[in-house]
Amino acid sequence: MENLKLRKLPDRTAVKLTFTITPDLQAALQAYAAIYAETYGVEEPVAELIPAMLAAFLESDRGFTRLREASGRSAR
Repeated sequence: MENLKLRKLPDRTAVKLTFTITPDLQAALQAYAAIYAETYGVEEPVAELIPAMLAAFLESDRGFTRLREASGRSAR
């Protein structure tokens, strides 16, 4: 079988997660969404920004990355 440059796509089934946040965090997220809209000219709901924010946080946490790789746990 020929090897393709593009690997098989990972599971992209969405998972719904519900959680509670403080009023201060809600206000900060709303402010972030407003600044995002000013910066990019596109209004995105906070609920759409949060997954990207969490992914960026996890990608930037080098300690987490090292420990996850050492334990054999990978993103699924």
